[in-house]
Amino acid sequence: MSQVSPTTTTYPSLRGRTVLVTGALGGLGTAIVDVFAACGASVVVHHLGQRDEADARVARLRDAGVTAYAVEADVTDWDAVAAMVAEIGSAVGPVDVLVNNAGYMAPGRLAGLSLEAWRRTLAVDLDGVFLCCRHVLGSMLERGSGVIVNVSSQLAFKGAYDYTAYCAAKAGVAGLTRALAREVGPAIRVNAIAPGPVDTPFITPWATEEWKRERTGDLVIGRLATPEEIAPTVAFLASDEAALYQGQVLHLNGGGVMA
Repeated sequence: MSQVSPTTTTYPSLRGRTVLVTGALGGLGTAIVDVFAACGASVVVHHLGQRDEADARVARLRDAGVTAYAVEADVTDWDAVAAMVAEIGSAVGPVDVLVNNAGYMAPGRLAGLSLEAWRRTLAVDLDGVFLCCRHVLGSMLERGSGVIVNVSSQLAFKGAYDYTAYCAAKAGVAGLTRALAREVGPAIRVNAIAPGPVDTPFITPWATEEWKRERTGDLVIGRLATPEEIAPTVAFLASDEAALYQGQVLHLNGGGVMA
């Protein structure tokens, strides 16, 4: 795990801002939280059914001088997300930056895909983004400021056999990002990232060496990305320096998709 350095000058300053990172205990989520902590932000660590791990994570952040708080919610549940956002508002303050990172990915070709599997993928990867955006937007609109960064995927743009539902959901995230940016900009900035394959526990269940070779064979860099290579771009999009980025999808994929 990377070390938190709240006083570093490497990253833009986000002091005084409250950042909610969904799926914050995964490999990419952990790296994103670390970078926001390094920017001086207050970080809210979202999880689902990982209370002990979340509490330990928050304790380490607080020991490093970071304002941190843990919340639990099923991002596919309207009431649960509403309650989570209300809890954050009471305990930490209104969400200034929302990072929709929570995700679900399971292989399955369309010819054999059940409706249940299809709906599960879209529920987490697309409905979850909608619900979190929906429930933080009220306060952002009232204050006339805020940032939303969604996590799409290069597979939304290139497709992949065995992952039809995931590709569809992540393409939906890209479309939602562009439409929402037009609805609420420029006061509220909405952008997305579309990473290529990242070396995290998220891919562990199926990431054999053959799978890795197949997924990296057409990348210019010829390897998996690391979470630490992705996270700084999320912080950049949340910063004032990214004012001109509106409805953009940044392709952090090592050359897998060139847009």
